[in-house]
Amino acid sequence: MKGKAVVGQSGGPTAVINSSLVGVVQEALRHSEIEAVYGAINGIKGVLEEEFVDLGQEPAEVLEGLRRTPGAALGSIRYKVKEGDYERILQVFKAHNIRYFFYIGGNDSMDTAMKLDSLAKETGYELRVIGIPKTIDNDLAYTDHCPGYGSAARFVAMAVRDSGWDTRAMRVNSPVKIVEIMGRNAGWLAGAAALAKEQEDDPPHLIYVPERPLSKDKLLGDVEEAYRRYGYVVIALSEGVVNERGEPFGGEFAPKEVDAFGHVLKGGASDAAASIIKAELGLSTRIDKPNYLYRSFSLAVSEVDREEAYEVGKAAVIAALAGETGKMVTLIREPGSVYRSTTGLVELEKVANVERYLPDDFINEEGNFVTEAFIEYARPLIGGALPPYARLRGIRVPKKLL
Repeated sequence: MKGKAVVGQSGGPTAVINSSLVGVVQEALRHSEIEAVYGAINGIKGVLEEEFVDLGQEPAEVLEGLRRTPGAALGSIRYKVKEGDYERILQVFKAHNIRYFFYIGGNDSMDTAMKLDSLAKETGYELRVIGIPKTIDNDLAYTDHCPGYGSAARFVAMAVRDSGWDTRAMRVNSPVKIVEIMGRNAGWLAGAAALAKEQEDDPPHLIYVPERPLSKDKLLGDVEEAYRRYGYVVIALSEGVVNERGEPFGGEFAPKEVDAFGHVLKGGASDAAASIIKAELGLSTRIDKPNYLYRSFSLAVSEVDREEAYEVGKAAVIAALAGETGKMVTLIREPGSVYRSTTGLVELEKVANVERYLPDDFINEEGNFVTEAFIEYARPLIGGALPPYARLRGIRVPKKLL
């Protein structure tokens, strides 16, 4: 089927989302069936407003450079497409003879792609729609993991370790550190805090995820025990943690806002936890909130993640040219002791608006840390183990004065 292709980027950018974009462009330009490759400025909004750039006109060195550039090169957006918008999108596609649509995004973006594919089929317009997974939250269903997660997880592991070593040094004055980690309803990113831990007393000591409720008493008991054992406490706390009633932990500190899709914006969990620890245990507590550094810090990019992001972009084009539509590209982990992955496909209707949570066997029985099964799952995605840090032997000099 001859025609032009459009690719868009949607939702929160990742450190490797542009690698997927380049995968699409470079693969599409190899095939004569695709007459041109356009980029939609600011995702689906750019399609609605007929705002396109000709990616085939970009120099090869620019495209290669984008593979190592964070942010979304085309611009991104959170926009809930209205019913009337879909007809407008098809009109734009028809005007430009767009026959291939590739959308790089998460749960909500897959819903947009699914609805567009359905309308094209209903109206008899030949269009091939392929979703390309992207999210640091790692919560898309039917894929082993999501491009963007490995790099964000690597950043989390490094940030919690480094901030934790700082806290260990200053524990006489400020013995408790809380690092608030993104994750609306799933704890994949918070769990990654454990990936740089080498010894039992290394940070983090506690990890709390949305899949397990956290009570005030549980928090205080865990912190008191960790402080007694290690002399300082580093906590990786997911922003989406809930209390025993299923309500946001620290909801009184959270902003009363929702995004374009009606998702309640998270926040306040670390402020609430710090307030409780200070008031009840009398321990000085500090908070780190890396916020958008998770998805943009290019120095922490996982090479595994970058390459897989590129491969899913390529795979989307190959699938579309083979006649596939209404699908999302997936990553499949191959069996064996050496990590390898391949790509597959899943129906968009199976992943649209569906969230994947941490499985039970990835969370310890106490609900305050991850298991070895999680470590084995996540460690290959961050590009292997992080370089070890040096430690003083700490041989004490005998005291002369008693």
